[in-house]
Amino acid sequence: MEQREIGRLGRSVSVMGLGTWQLGADWGQVDEDEALAVLGAAVDGGVTLIDTADVYGDGRSERLIGSFLRGRGAERAGSLLVATKMGRRARQDPSEFTLDNFRAWTDRSRANLGVDTLDLVQLHCPPTPVLSADSVYDALDVLVDEGRVAAYGVSVETCEEALSAIARPNVASVQIILNVFRRKPLERVLPAARAAGVGIIARVPLASGLLSGRYRRDTVFPADDHRAYNRHGESFDVGETFSGVDYETGVEAAAEFAALLPDGMSPAQAALRWLVQQPGVTSVIPGARTPRQARANAEAAALPELPDLTLKALEELYDRRIRAQVHHRW
Repeated sequence: MEQREIGRLGRSVSVMGLGTWQLGADWGQVDEDEALAVLGAAVDGGVTLIDTADVYGDGRSERLIGSFLRGRGAERAGSLLVATKMGRRARQDPSEFTLDNFRAWTDRSRANLGVDTLDLVQLHCPPTPVLSADSVYDALDVLVDEGRVAAYGVSVETCEEALSAIARPNVASVQIILNVFRRKPLERVLPAARAAGVGIIARVPLASGLLSGRYRRDTVFPADDHRAYNRHGESFDVGETFSGVDYETGVEAAAEFAALLPDGMSPAQAALRWLVQQPGVTSVIPGARTPRQARANAEAAALPELPDLTLKALEELYDRRIRAQVHHRW
């Protein structure tokens, strides 16, 4: 699989990674054996970036990845970059984002993953003022100096937050929602990141599954699935669920999306392929609940590029059906 360099990190990662929110919680149940099989299928498919967070299942996702790494052996595990996130288990108050808390949070993640040093730790969509506080970046630098983390980045909700983080000299990566239905980062964030050598990790690439084309207006999601309980931002930012697109609008737009695609390419793979060919994207991190999904996602990295006519049609679809709902919000 193609590897792309994160300049400030000094490492390359696979253009298709694996997001592991599904393996922790909030997407229905995935048992341990299935979760380990998903990880194995992704890595065997060429994935070298695994993204997780301390809040996914209150550490379950990290612990599963730790178990997987031990099963793979030191040599193979060493070729992987595990990016975790911190900060969402605490009160979402800027006063919580201190060096002492950073030490405690990263120590817990190191124990969950079974590693001495975290490859990459990301602030997990913190309150906006956190991202402009000098003391926060000073504390993150201390974590690197102490060897708790090798590098740090941020996961953000808005483009303005991303641009603020990119301007900081030691931020290695920015994780942001980017997909066919969430295009605003293409305008300023990706060019700024490319110029600065900051990696862009594209999350929610399938708009919480909408772009797979599998869902209908009457689809019922389990009660413990965020697609059932967070449609209006009841528990966290609504942009994390269906990319902030109204569900009925999203289902209709997804059907139009699928009809615009070349033969031989599934909607999910086309949505991932669209991301891979956006200049400035370092890695895309679709989640998977089954090994079959993980393999299909990895295979999307090697598919032919979407033709210009398709790209133009997808842009028109966004402008006509989606832009007014989301573009001004994030």
